[in-house]
Amino acid sequence: MENRKELRTWLNKFGLDHPLVIAGPCSAETEDQVLKIAHQLKDSDATVLRAGIWKPRTRPGNFEGVGALGLKWLKRAKDETGMMTTTEVANANHVDLALENDIDILWIGARTTVNPFVVQDIADALKGTDKTVLIKNPVNPDLSLWLGAVERFYTADVKNLGVIHRGFSTYEKTRYRNNPEWQIAIELQNRFPDLPLILDPSHIAGRRDIIFDLCQTALDLNFDGLMVETHFDPDNAWSDAAQQITPTTLIQIMEDLRIRKVTDEAADYRNKINTCRTQIDVADHQLIEMLGKRMKISDEIGKLKKEHNVAVLQTKRWNEILGKMILQGEDKNLSEEFILKVFKAIHQESINHQKKIIN
Repeated sequence: MENRKELRTWLNKFGLDHPLVIAGPCSAETEDQVLKIAHQLKDSDATVLRAGIWKPRTRPGNFEGVGALGLKWLKRAKDETGMMTTTEVANANHVDLALENDIDILWIGARTTVNPFVVQDIADALKGTDKTVLIKNPVNPDLSLWLGAVERFYTADVKNLGVIHRGFSTYEKTRYRNNPEWQIAIELQNRFPDLPLILDPSHIAGRRDIIFDLCQTALDLNFDGLMVETHFDPDNAWSDAAQQITPTTLIQIMEDLRIRKVTDEAADYRNKINTCRTQIDVADHQLIEMLGKRMKISDEIGKLKKEHNVAVLQTKRWNEILGKMILQGEDKNLSEEFILKVFKAIHQESINHQKKIIN
């Protein structure tokens, strides 16, 4: 993706002194609902009004959106408030209808991003457009698939691009509806620093009480904006009620959030941060050395298992290790979620080592 700085120009044109805020209901329900929310958001930090028109649901029978009729509601909201508008498109027909109704920003949903054929169709429908396209991460934690969708639009000469981090599906029980997997977003930033990155805390959280914390984490990680689901009566929303907040709550969140500086040139800060970073480097080196030693022990265990024809996976032993590590992690202020990730990775590497020896 050459000339990536072009990707940021659409964001700069807003001239905002705060991150871009996109807000509005999960679903457009009625014209009155859309207009009421738009007017309540008009004087907030929200620049763009969002509303789902077509709602891809996991199972049939749930509310799947009002369809193209809702685009006219968004257009009226734009005319009355001056806010820009955005909605999700899932096929080329959706694109044509959105363009006819002067929708400013189109987003590609997580279920669509996983399908390169559909992404290509949408990209072709938008070829050469000056509209902004935001691409949500795929439901599974696959950075290449996410970036592949971006590249399809860029190749179609769609230059106003950005990405939305909405978390990833997982079978494991966590405090989130969709696990944030922050390291994937960080890797995306490292590889494409000029690609605008927006957080969707609503779909990560699945509940409203942790929206603020997720937004603050995103700002701490230098995200460029936030897409927050808002509704004047969240508890009675027609979809995803638990994760929506009121416009009043959004305004308070925006007031309470702290925007961090990229750095500080003060000598005292720089001296102390450099000292801490040196200590981190030493600790990281020690971690690698210790992991290397652990794998050598795993190799020895693998040789013993081969000699005695013993299976590689020992479930009882593994559960004992995991239980002990979770308890020790708590003593060191390390979350159970973190310990599980680290030791599952270590365990998998040990299994790989032993499988090579036995086979």
